[in-house]
Amino acid sequence: MTNLTETMELRRSRVLKGMEEQGLDGLFLMGEANIRYVSGFTGGDSYVLFTSKKRFFITDSRYTEQVEQECFSFEIVEHRGNSPGLEETVARLCNEYHIKKIGFEQNFLTYEIYEKLSRALEEKTNLVPVSGMVEEARLVKDEGEIALIRKAAEIADETFTYVLGLIKPGIKEKDIEIELEYQMKKNGASGTAFPTIVASGPRGSLPHALPSQRVIKQGDFITLDFGAVYQGYCSDITRTVCVGEPNQKQKEIYHIVLEAQEKGLQSLRAGIMGKDADKLVRNVIEKAGYGSYFGHGLGHGVGLEIHEEPFLNKRSEKVLTSGAVVTVEPGIYLPNWGGLRIEDTVLVTQKGCETLTHSPKELIVL
Repeated sequence: MTNLTETMELRRSRVLKGMEEQGLDGLFLMGEANIRYVSGFTGGDSYVLFTSKKRFFITDSRYTEQVEQECFSFEIVEHRGNSPGLEETVARLCNEYHIKKIGFEQNFLTYEIYEKLSRALEEKTNLVPVSGMVEEARLVKDEGEIALIRKAAEIADETFTYVLGLIKPGIKEKDIEIELEYQMKKNGASGTAFPTIVASGPRGSLPHALPSQRVIKQGDFITLDFGAVYQGYCSDITRTVCVGEPNQKQKEIYHIVLEAQEKGLQSLRAGIMGKDADKLVRNVIEKAGYGSYFGHGLGHGVGLEIHEEPFLNKRSEKVLTSGAVVTVEPGIYLPNWGGLRIEDTVLVTQKGCETLTHSPKELIVL
């Protein structure tokens, strides 16, 4: 319990430091991942109000007992029912504790709530939009977070091995999705990190193809992109396999993507800028003549959310730090032919990166 207490206090101190840098007396949190990060709360439909001296967890009767069990050092404040509404509750706390300048998460607060909150607050309290304050603290994962992501990656690997035994001509993409998601939960996942992607044959040119009723055929490439959630933390993996012996073009494209992905794994380390990592990998695909068929970025951060900072793309000037967890996922997508992607979840270190997903990457022929 002591280690958990110390970890949570360290997280909160990072947020308080960000508040101090922006001259905020208070911070109003609505984003579920950010609330979980600072409080440990695993439910929803709740809010947090931070000051340098007080921590309020704003919720209703559905969650009060859960908050008592999961969160510590928070004062529970109920709203709804016979109590005042959310906006009036926040305004009352700001007034009672003399909060003059309160930050709100501009990515989560709706304009409707903003208007209501503005009317409820006294004129002496100013609403200040903030972005990325808690997300910045979440960039570097602590040991506990890394352990949970490792477990989520392990579940994904075990599931991939299982699903390989089911893929054959005649099975539908949708059937693969169902079996894959069921097996992840059997292996310990609380759910899927994102909608599972199963793309076979010519549908492989769709990077985010939702599973369809298409029947797998001999000679198909099949791209499987999926991830598990374990105690709130995500994993992300993509593998492309071939049903039957691949033709020469399939082998060529596969080995280009594999070479590019390996280049990405070799180049990642603390200190590299996101756009530079992206360029090193993109250069491999461009030199092979397929640059225009790799349209998305190299990768993204993974943690409490499946897509979070830091992002690895052409525009990202974020410098990677040791302890960040990201994906490395180049691909080539050829319209009317198909495509493929290879992806791992990796931990950035001072000397390089540690791959957390371990499923084989040589071209698997089923």
